Amino acid sequence: MTTPDELEQRFTLLTAAARYNQLRLRDALAPPADDPEDDDDEPDPDARPLSREEALELLALGEVLVRKAAYGRQLTVRTARAAGASWTQIGAALATSKQSAWETHTRWLADQQPDGSRP
Repeated sequence: MTTPDELEQRFTLLTAAARYNQLRLRDALAPPADDPEDDDDEPDPDARPLSREEALELLALGEVLVRKAAYGRQLTVRTARAAGASWTQIGAALATSKQSAWETHTRWLADQQPDGSRP
């Protein structure tokens, strides 16, 4: 079975997004399962329903995208702070309060420590 942990190792953010988009588009274009296709028409290969494994891969890829985007966001918070951005500015860029931005980033930093301590 495909898991987010497995896919996270195989895909970069861009390749995961491309594969996610490919599967999501095919899923959106696929005819409903209970709608028999017209036998006279050649079915579009890009509009076939997802297999069970592909549907599970799509779900796992969604999780991979969330993880990779969150990690990248926290690295960018660190970069913004190093470049002199205030917590108020970072909070505004994240559409949140400065307190929430600071707490989220501090919690993320603690999670990066092997012992879970605050840096």
